[in-house]
Amino acid sequence: MVSHNWPPQNQGAKKPHVVIIGGGFGGLTVARNLRRAPVNVTLIDKANHHLFQPLLYQVATASLSPGHIAMPLRAIFRGQKNVRVLMNRVGEIRAAEKKIRLVSGDEFAYDYLVIATGARHSYFAHPEWEKNAPGLKSLADALRIRQKILATFEKAEAMLAVLQGNDWVRGGADGLPARTVGREDDAELRKLLTFVVVGGGPTGVEMAGAIAEIAHHTLKKEFRGIDPRTTRIILVEGGEHLLMAFPGSLGENARRVLEKLGVEVRTGAVVKSVMYDGVYIDDEFVSAANVFWAAGNTASTLLKTLGTPLDRAGRAVVNAQLAPENFPEISVIGDAAHCLDSAGGGPLPGVAPVAIQQGQYVAKKILANLRSSKLTDFHYWDKGSMATIGRGRAVAKVGRLHLTGFIAWLMWSLIHVLYLVGFRNRFAVMILWMYSYITNSRAVRLITSDDL
Repeated sequence: MVSHNWPPQNQGAKKPHVVIIGGGFGGLTVARNLRRAPVNVTLIDKANHHLFQPLLYQVATASLSPGHIAMPLRAIFRGQKNVRVLMNRVGEIRAAEKKIRLVSGDEFAYDYLVIATGARHSYFAHPEWEKNAPGLKSLADALRIRQKILATFEKAEAMLAVLQGNDWVRGGADGLPARTVGREDDAELRKLLTFVVVGGGPTGVEMAGAIAEIAHHTLKKEFRGIDPRTTRIILVEGGEHLLMAFPGSLGENARRVLEKLGVEVRTGAVVKSVMYDGVYIDDEFVSAANVFWAAGNTASTLLKTLGTPLDRAGRAVVNAQLAPENFPEISVIGDAAHCLDSAGGGPLPGVAPVAIQQGQYVAKKILANLRSSKLTDFHYWDKGSMATIGRGRAVAKVGRLHLTGFIAWLMWSLIHVLYLVGFRNRFAVMILWMYSYITNSRAVRLITSDDL
């Protein structure tokens, strides 16, 4: 076990050491806002890249490549000399000693610690569901889901080719072959062409709409046997309407748009079990080859080592200066923090604007502490919420203004392009979206594994 300080003492006067765990929106913002500060920063992340998570579903549904929404952390901080990037995992926080411990056993001392570890999937005390209902939090998740979606249609086409032999007969009105070997084959084809998305928040709505567009538009003329337009997509939400964080009118608008796309929306429904061949929705078993999870989040287990109060989702409870109890030198931000909205109401949502504003605040807090000056409490400025439903369709809430349709989609597109890191990514995504909108196609329909 080695204990590290940075820089070594023989390289000049020691500057305060800021350790940031996590290279997401929050951690990245803190590090960039400390570029002129008299501190040394160590940024630790298990991945070597910053990921623009709001567009992750577009990688999963073959609209964008991974490189369009991710950028290497070392490239981002190439010109910021006071930042060192480490690709590693933190196993323990020793708050009383002002140290963190990596899973390798090495230790780092800090003067200020920023915890921006994000969140992972929550299966509501049923972790066994994950193998049958993958969630969407990383590039690896997105590529696995893309693989499953595209491979499903290939499997169905291959199965139908075997059943039809040399007769190239397009599926009938129900998507099944004109001649089949038996009912079991019909049931297997129906299962292959059934998708269930669990969770009616922005990710679930975006996923369901994108899968519907793939099946009903992108692939409709590309198969000789199956008719992808007969694909069944079910979106399950336990609340009374979709997009529960939005006003009910916008949730109902999202429902109407999804239903026009061919999505079967079930609100007030509960998933009781997920198995390898389908899912129980309430008391009904739906046979499905693909179940995708977008229903809940839980914070990183690393927070348990803090020894401070956590909420039911495992997030650290922080005060108005984003610090956990008894540790003012530690800041917890983003999905890892249970931070109450200063304007009243419950905890702030785990969305990118919250993490970015908290990151800006923490950088100011560190600078204020170095100058022995005071800083006011953190206040979140809600600039609005938005979610895309499909090509040219979205919903947005900006203050009291509620927008739907093409105008909301243009706003959503512009804001997401502006938040992307790197000019190349912004330019490429803009061109691809224009191409996709005009042609109604998806540019990255690649199956990169030979395991079907």
